Amino acid sequence: MTGNLFIITAPSGAGKTSLVRELLACDATVQKSVSYTTREPRPGEVNGEDYHFVDETQFLHMLSEGAFLESAEVHGARYGTSQEQVETVLREDKDVVLEIDWQGAAQVRSLYPQAVSIFVLPPSLESLRQRLTTRGQDSDGVIARRWAAAREEMSHVGEFDYVTINDEFDVALKDICAIVRTQRLKRDKQLRRHELLLQELLTPSSP
Repeated sequence: MTGNLFIITAPSGAGKTSLVRELLACDATVQKSVSYTTREPRPGEVNGEDYHFVDETQFLHMLSEGAFLESAEVHGARYGTSQEQVETVLREDKDVVLEIDWQGAAQVRSLYPQAVSIFVLPPSLESLRQRLTTRGQDSDGVIARRWAAAREEMSHVGEFDYVTINDEFDVALKDICAIVRTQRLKRDKQLRRHELLLQELLTPSSP
């Protein structure tokens, strides 16, 4: 597998979904792994694009079959990443981004130590509270659970390779794009990707 595996994690409301969406829009060589979940779709979400929406029975069957690279229960719903989907894209020398929580990130890092992990922080607790309450997608009960879990999630920021603060969206997006480009330019990746060019450049020849 020669592609890069990126993990983007943040507490609910910090803006990771919007950042990943814009990353995909400006860089066609990055693909998002579409997670499976048992939660209900939010308004505007499309099955197969935002998530694969499945019921509890189907999810547990996939879990028992070892279909998930990582899985976790978050805010009362189950989430999982298809191992087959991720490995297929990586074998094609393409980059994959996983939009998952800190629990899933820990599972992925244990299997793929080379994975590059990015944590997105909000600029303040107050801004996080406002984002959770003003987006109008969740019930009051769900918002309360997400708010209660936010500090626990953010306490794991020290486990990640990179950190960006989503105060100004464009700045945070540039940070993530820079991380992606930096990983592609690393020596081992470039030497493997441009093997034929290097053979030409380094093979002794007459002037």
